[in-house]
Amino acid sequence: MREALELTGVVLKTQPIREYDKRLVLLTGERGRITAFSRGSRRPTSPLLAATNPFVFGTFTLYEGKEAYTLVNVSAADYFDGLAHNLPGVYYGFYFLELLQYFIQEGEEASEAVNLLYVALKAIQKDLMPLPLIRRVFEIRLLVISGLYAPPEERGTLDESAYYALGFVASASLKKLFSFTLSESAMADFVEEADRRMARATDAEFKSLELIDEGF
Repeated sequence: MREALELTGVVLKTQPIREYDKRLVLLTGERGRITAFSRGSRRPTSPLLAATNPFVFGTFTLYEGKEAYTLVNVSAADYFDGLAHNLPGVYYGFYFLELLQYFIQEGEEASEAVNLLYVALKAIQKDLMPLPLIRRVFEIRLLVISGLYAPPEERGTLDESAYYALGFVASASLKKLFSFTLSESAMADFVEEADRRMARATDAEFKSLELIDEGF
């Protein structure tokens, strides 16, 4: 009999299939992005009903198949259920989920990416920064994790505070990542640098970002 695996991570995406089942995309610290199926989890009486929604963090018990995993249990650590009532913060949260699906591949160690998402969602819930700044901090740190960004060695025309903030975001501990403020001019430079680097690194359209840009 196959042995069950226990992986720590978060639900990135869910899709209903058949009458009562779900197809899940999970981001796990141990195996990166994986696909899993949860049988009967859409039934009102299923113990997996609430634990198979986006933003749920926890330990996932699965059996590994040839092309996908089968989810049998979730020990949830945080549901982030209050995020659904945080507008427009929830759209930023869904954008972060989309970014992680784009950048993180199956089989790669992704513990830092899982923890980055957790602290970013907490920053949204606690209103630690303006949402546009939380977004760019998340983007830059994710690019660093993916090996696609290093802060500029020379300040150039960057606002001094923005220049130092870029270096801070690239190297600070995740617990301190959302702990700074910027002036209006510094934030403008910070945002411009993040947007420029993201444009270089991605060639996809993100549905949640379209909602954010439309002002929802």
